Amino acid sequence: MHFMKKKLILKLASFISFFWLCIPSRFRRFIFTSAFILESRSKKTSSGLINLFKIKDKLEWVINERSIAYNYGIHPKHRLTSYHEFFIDRINEGDVVLDVGCGQAIVACSIASSRKKSFVIGIDINKQNISKGKCLVSKKKLKNVKLIDGDIYDQKEIKVDKVIISNVLEHINDRSEFIEKLKKITGAKFFLIRVPLFERDWQLPLRKELGINYFSDIDHKIEHTIEEFKDEMKKSNLILEEISTLYGEIWANCINE
Repeated sequence: MHFMKKKLILKLASFISFFWLCIPSRFRRFIFTSAFILESRSKKTSSGLINLFKIKDKLEWVINERSIAYNYGIHPKHRLTSYHEFFIDRINEGDVVLDVGCGQAIVACSIASSRKKSFVIGIDINKQNISKGKCLVSKKKLKNVKLIDGDIYDQKEIKVDKVIISNVLEHINDRSEFIEKLKKITGAKFFLIRVPLFERDWQLPLRKELGINYFSDIDHKIEHTIEEFKDEMKKSNLILEEISTLYGEIWANCINE
């Protein structure tokens, strides 16, 4: 329902934008700025701030949608932040790798292209993501990628050397149980993990203080502080071999004890 609502909004916007864009851009920005200021002038400063944050969330959604359109259907973060390199640099030729929650297999294909002797398995619960991923694999003519449409919890055994968990843990309630399940299924020695960092911006603790959503995605269950992440890895019996922060995210290379 949420997805259909967004599609309807986008179709309506495409129609109305013709008339809206006839207004000079400077005047359009003036209208928006004035509206935001007026919206924030509540007697209670907290109420004004809450309204502004909610408007900002909508704006972030539009920026992401337009950025994907600008970059021909793929989010430009893949290209601009070079974050694939974190995984590629830590995967050796000949490694068998599992990318859990692989999305459209963009990272999986990058690894397979750079490590020709490795084999990458991607799994995602979203059928549409896997369908798009298979198109990408075909387009790149990669023979060392296999994509699975399904839930990792339903898999009995996928033996690999390394597991990638990129922007997945924050969507899960019992993360330690999830990691233990992955250990059992894969027998992997190394886990390469990427999660959003709570300490990336001063506005997050302010949002939390105001009692409103402070996650970058409505489906997130947590956005870790450094200490929370370290504590969770310890509870999951993973040894932190390497940890760093970049672009508002935690990047970690962990060893299965």
